[in-house]
Amino acid sequence: MIEITNLRKVYVMGEEEVAALAGVTLSIVRGENVAVIGPSGSGKSSLMNILGGLDRPSSGTYRFGGEDVGSFTDDELARFRGRRIGFVFQSFQLLPRLTALQNVELPMIYAGMAPRERRERAAELLERVGLGPRMGHKPTQLSGGQQQRVAIARSLANSPDLLLADEPTGALDTHTGQEVLALFRQLNSEGLTLILVTHDHDVAAAARRRISFRDGLVVSDEREA
Repeated sequence: MIEITNLRKVYVMGEEEVAALAGVTLSIVRGENVAVIGPSGSGKSSLMNILGGLDRPSSGTYRFGGEDVGSFTDDELARFRGRRIGFVFQSFQLLPRLTALQNVELPMIYAGMAPRERRERAAELLERVGLGPRMGHKPTQLSGGQQQRVAIARSLANSPDLLLADEPTGALDTHTGQEVLALFRQLNSEGLTLILVTHDHDVAAAARRRISFRDGLVVSDEREA
């Protein structure tokens, strides 16, 4: 699904250049469950932003499903993000004035889905993550774990090929975090490709493959048998 070759990302800070990614080459197969792990500043978040079409590399190639993402126009990149990638963030990123159902509907509105169809799909996704009875609640009426489940349901709205999760358990207690990781494993077992970015080795241990970053480079790549 994903082929990255000699990927570099350089940020200019005043007169200094900082290489967040210093020449990364790797591939990820459809259906894999991957944890990208490393300390702050290791390059893992820069990689996630490029994989999700939120940023462009300074050099190197990124192919997704055989397509050269680096050649996409801004409009093509926006469509790629909206239709093929699902995002889950540490801070949930829910709109506080909307209900859980309305938050899950948002990506489908941008995709042009008819109101009745998107409402039915949003309700189905909330049922799937165990929040059917709370779909009319607003984020402030939900626990942290429930808010993250809403965010996961929203990430699945447009049936993405890839789910990117950036520190998805960082704002949760240990028990709730384990519940969220169990939900990710379930989604992966159903065929969804999952890449989880974390600095927590316990969280990374839940993945079948662990790619460690340091100083913008891959320093290890371990797969379970």
